[in-house]
This record gives sequence, C-alpha cells and structure tokens, in this order.
Amino acid sequence: MLAASRVWSRSASPSSPVSPHALTSAAAAVSSLLQRSGMQVSQKSQAPPGVAGMGDHTADAPPPPCSSSGDFREEYASRRRTNQRHPVPNLGKSIGGNHHVLYGSYLSRNQQRYRYFSSSSDQERIGIVNRMIHDLPRFVKIVEVGPRDGLQNEKNTVPAPVKIELIKRLATSGLSVVEATSFVSPKWVPQLADAKDVMEVVRNITGVNFPVLTPNLKGFQAAAAAGAKEVAIFASASEAFSKSNINCSIKESLARYNDVALAAKKQEIPVRGYVSCVVGCPVEGSVPPSNVAYVAKELYDMGCYEVSLGDTIGVGTPGTVVPMLQAVMLVVPVEKLAVHFHDTYGQSLSNILVSLQMGVSVVDSSVAGLGGCPYAKGASGNVATEDVVYMLNGLGIKTGVNLGKVMAAGEFICKHLGRQSGSKAATALSKVTASASKL
Repeated sequence: MLAASRVWSRSASPSSPVSPHALTSAAAAVSSLLQRSGMQVSQKSQAPPGVAGMGDHTADAPPPPCSSSGDFREEYASRRRTNQRHPVPNLGKSIGGNHHVLYGSYLSRNQQRYRYFSSSSDQERIGIVNRMIHDLPRFVKIVEVGPRDGLQNEKNTVPAPVKIELIKRLATSGLSVVEATSFVSPKWVPQLADAKDVMEVVRNITGVNFPVLTPNLKGFQAAAAAGAKEVAIFASASEAFSKSNINCSIKESLARYNDVALAAKKQEIPVRGYVSCVVGCPVEGSVPPSNVAYVAKELYDMGCYEVSLGDTIGVGTPGTVVPMLQAVMLVVPVEKLAVHFHDTYGQSLSNILVSLQMGVSVVDSSVAGLGGCPYAKGASGNVATEDVVYMLNGLGIKTGVNLGKVMAAGEFICKHLGRQSGSKAATALSKVTASASKL
C-alpha cells in the first residue's frame, strides 16, 4: 500500500504537469501493486483524482437535523469557548505580501491530503470526511440583517409599520440578533429615514439584540437618544470604495469610528464592526488580504466585540475567502469574527462552509435573500437566512432558529414587496408543502 501511494504521489506532484496518459499509467501501476500484494482492488479506488469516480467518495449519512426550537443563547456562549480553534500565533504587525505564502501553504496541505485520500482505504476515507464534519462548530449564531441591509436598497419606501412587523416576526423565530435599522442621513439612504420610529417600538422587545448602524458620532448620538442598546460601525478594506461610499479615506473613516467607539464605551453600549469589500471591490477589483487584516484589527482594537467580514459584491469563492480569513486570523481571534456573504455568483453557502471549517461560528444573513448595497454596482442580495439554516440543520449544527417561522417572515415581506423569495430552500419547501396539502 505504501508503494502504491508513492507511485501516485510521484505522478501527481503539483510541481509538474500531469497528462491523462500519465494518470492512466499511474492508475495501472497502483492496481498492479495492490494485486501483487494480494489485496482486492475496488472499482472506486482504481482511478486517481481527476480521472473518474471521484463523485463516488461518500461518507456516512450526516447527523439528523437539530431541533429548530429552544433558546440556545446561553449554550452558544459556552460552546463557542469550548470549540474555538487554537489561536494562530501573531507573526508580526506587518503582514503585507504574506498572504501568498499563506495561501500556498494551505494549497500544499490540501494537495497532500488529496493524494492521501486517493490512496486510502474506504474506511480511512470515511474517517477523513467524518473529521471534516466533526471539526465544524456545534452551534452557529446567525445575525439577521434583513430589516437594515436587506431593505436599504429598495426603491419603493417600505412603511415603518411593515418594518416593525418584519422585525417582530424575526424576533420570535429564535434569532438572537436582528439588525434593526441605520441612523444615517436620509439624503443618502432615504429608505431608513424612519429609524427613530422603528426603534421606538423594537427597543421594548426583550430577549433579542437589535444593533443599529451608525456611520459617525452624530448618528451614534441619534441612535442612543432613540434607545439603541447596541450599535455597529463599518469600514472598507478598499480605498476606492471607502471614498465612493462614505466620502473619506480608510484612515479618515477609522478616526471617525474611533470617536463613535469611545462615546459608546462611555455609555456602555456594545459596538459591532463591519469590514466591507473583503475580497473584491466594484471600483478597484481584487482586495489584498493584508488590507482586510489591517482594517479588521483596527476595529477590534477600538473595542468592537465582533468584526464581520463582508463580501460586498459577492465575488468571493473558497479560493479567495481562505487566504483572506487566514490573514485576518493572524491579528484578530477567530472567535471574534463573523462572515457576511452576498450571493451574486451563488458562492455564499460554499464560502460559509469553508469559513466554519476554519473556526468561524457567526454568520450574517438576510431573510428571503433581501439586500444589495446602493453604492456597490452589481451586488445582489445577501445569502438567505432560510438557506443558511437549512444547510446548518443538515449538518447537525444548532442555531436555535425555527426555519418555518423565518420562512413565514420571508413570505410576509416578499408579499409586501411584490416579489418571490430569494431563498432556494424556502421556495422548494413551500412547493413541497403546497403539494402535500393537495393530497
């Protein structure tokens, strides 16, 4: 078996191109060696990766879906501490340029695992897959951003009573955090001009946190006066996007947010941080991971209890998300990070899964996939909360969220907006329910 593994390792070396003929020859050599050793050769294990049969590598069925009811907020805090990864050592303050080395190291480890996977027995393969599943967090906190990030880009005004009803429905679904609104100038985001009216009602709802976005000290003061008990600040990892979005440089924006963080600290109001354009910018293209790490660390050092990393235009894939997260995890503890993906290219769930595998256990999402950034051309909606909950249920990961109630909230807002839900899970489950009712 060791000889067979070496044959394939040499023929699949990442440093040399591999032709189809070479792959076939390697497969034949592996088969011959195994037969001479007296071992049975299954059809599945004859072909090396990239030739055939890779779709047949399956693991045992995943654990049954978790219960969608109950309050897991206390459980979340304890389990998060239990299941957090070992901290990545800080390799220095300056990490510019190192992301290429980090990514190369990640690929190298994966290539080694891939070659081992191809030459292992079925039992070993099952063990590898099981470890990949069991390494996932047992609990994931979902931060619902639909009422703010989801509705801010709507052209037609959504009345305050409708927003309030949406928030109430989401709050009763088991979600522990619902981003309620934003205290920004109505000139820039007219959809959220009713922030004070919304907060007057939702501030009295207990058991759920309702952070509000505050772009500057004036916005923070208005939010605090309206009864906000948590605020959020946001900075871009892209210089060009920062200037087009909030009319100032990254450095200037961080100085502005530091004032907000200091004021919040005096009033004992928690602050959540957002970093936008973490893998791509609509103005300048790709964004270096070192830029993201710099902004994330600045927000964390200001006192943000959590920093959410946002793929604003949805261009990210696991191949770009992994090196970005690795760079940020060098300077911010993974248990202080969240991810926020838009689904422009249909990559959100795969990006969330790889983030969970790296230790992240907080995910932002929007009911019915609502959303889009008014200053990011081409940005589609956020990943749908229903789709995230459905995937996590299938992985046996607890969220404390009732999928049916979230779907009902999505149906409510989509009916008002006059459009179909952007959630694939909600759409499919609704069809199944409708078909069952006809029987």
